[in-house]
Amino acid sequence: MQATDSHATRDLAAEVATQLIDDVSDLVSPPDICVKVFDLVESPEASAQDIGEVIARDTGLTARLLRLVNSSYYNFSRRIDTVTRAITIVGVRELYSLVLAVSAIKSFSALPNTLVNIDSFWRHGIFTALIARRLAMHCRILHPERLFVAGLLHDIGSLVLYAREPETMRDLLLVSDGDEGVLHQAEMAELGFSHADLGGALAARWLLPDGLQQAIAHHHIPSPAIDHALETAIVHLAETLANRSQLGAFCEQADGGAQADGVIWEILGIDAGTFDEAAIIGEAGLQFSETAGLLLAHA
Repeated sequence: MQATDSHATRDLAAEVATQLIDDVSDLVSPPDICVKVFDLVESPEASAQDIGEVIARDTGLTARLLRLVNSSYYNFSRRIDTVTRAITIVGVRELYSLVLAVSAIKSFSALPNTLVNIDSFWRHGIFTALIARRLAMHCRILHPERLFVAGLLHDIGSLVLYAREPETMRDLLLVSDGDEGVLHQAEMAELGFSHADLGGALAARWLLPDGLQQAIAHHHIPSPAIDHALETAIVHLAETLANRSQLGAFCEQADGGAQADGVIWEILGIDAGTFDEAAIIGEAGLQFSETAGLLLAHA
């Protein structure tokens, strides 16, 4: 009987989670521009000029993308003046990742929220994203910008919970006292699912690659992400380091006790004993203010 009850509880939790995603789907569906650019990126016949022309129809998006590619985020020696040129220099999928990042911040910031400061929420996401991008480059991952997107969006499920379960989340935020690991466990105990589960489902709605869906869904407990262990380990470590920093912490105060799951070091090919976390955090810090200013402007 207990096993039957357990299965029924899990099924009910999955049903509730699905309903929450459906409830907000109109607010956080990918904008048309993302869908159109995605189709072009996946088309073997589309050129950089074709993609650039579609993006250029959105003047606000174009301006922000060009400011990003001309910022310290890339640190190019020459100014890039057109989206087509940016695609040629940065790469098609890399620029598409930036389109996703800019569009997602705008879309998910539309969810009603009275529990947390939305700028602080995205500051944590951006700092995690910058570290994830650097780690991806260190691990020689193809198209490291996609890990920037995964880091940026790793907590988007929380925004759904803040919008649809504000009373429950108010209590759980108080219980967790700024500790994301405790918050994740409290969500599982209270709801039967977590913000990470919701985030993975939202990533699927946005047609993010399977690896990023898993990285978001398992960023607190990376071991279940067998098929995409590397991406998940990167986002897990990136968030841990963000929380150990003053600029990027979830609770706006550095958590020196935040520890990464021990399983990730072998996956990443990094020696935990010699890993220079201060250098990684410091590098993200140098890029943070400018990147956050560009991504959060008029979000």
